[in-house]
Amino acid sequence: MAETLNDTVALVSGASSGIGQATARRLSAAGAAVALVARRADRLEQLASQLRQEGGTALAIAADLTDSKAAAAAVERTVAELGRLDTLVNAAGVMLNGPSESSPLQEWDQMVDINLRGLMYVTKAALPHLLVAAQDSTRTVADVVNISSVAGRFSAPTVALYNATKFAVTGATEAWRQEYTTRNLRFSVIEPGRTDSELFDQKDNSDADFTAAFGKVETLDADDIAGAIAYIVTNPRRVAVNEIVIRPTDQP
Repeated sequence: MAETLNDTVALVSGASSGIGQATARRLSAAGAAVALVARRADRLEQLASQLRQEGGTALAIAADLTDSKAAAAAVERTVAELGRLDTLVNAAGVMLNGPSESSPLQEWDQMVDINLRGLMYVTKAALPHLLVAAQDSTRTVADVVNISSVAGRFSAPTVALYNATKFAVTGATEAWRQEYTTRNLRFSVIEPGRTDSELFDQKDNSDADFTAAFGKVETLDADDIAGAIAYIVTNPRRVAVNEIVIRPTDQP
């Protein structure tokens, strides 16, 4: 039976849109106080206001998580203002695919910085607080959920650096899972297929490239992924969901 997240605190990166935003709503509805972290302050404040109006507790933190000091400061502010940290959802990411010969090196750097380094910086800063929460909470468990992609399982042409970052996220999550499994800190990875989000607005022709490769498919909603995250983190301590792949039903 799913548990509530009452008296817990969650930090969600990438909370200004897409999967991060939908996840923040789900966790708030389950009873968690939520720290909303992303670069776009106006969107975060709007979401925080909505969650408060619905009876939740929300803290908006504008931060560039590719800066290790900013990532650590976001975690410390969460704990200072909300009192603890029980759940971390790393949902920030970019997808800038294209032919490797013509793709700017800057775009490759950007994917590594946001998809991988940002996730690492936040996770590193959060670990001590999560381990405390795993011991002192009534639930006796804490969670990290990392958003990878089906691109973290299967490679494809013109997707080399996005593949590289998402394979790294999937691999690191499994290693962390093994490292912390006996300390009641659960690590989970979710690998979504085609999901309606701003990823496909980040570079021209990304949508056309996807359609050319896979055909027309019915996209998932961000809330579909958020529902899986909520399922993971509301399980009792004895239940660890290590990995979930979610695809549209008609995606090959």
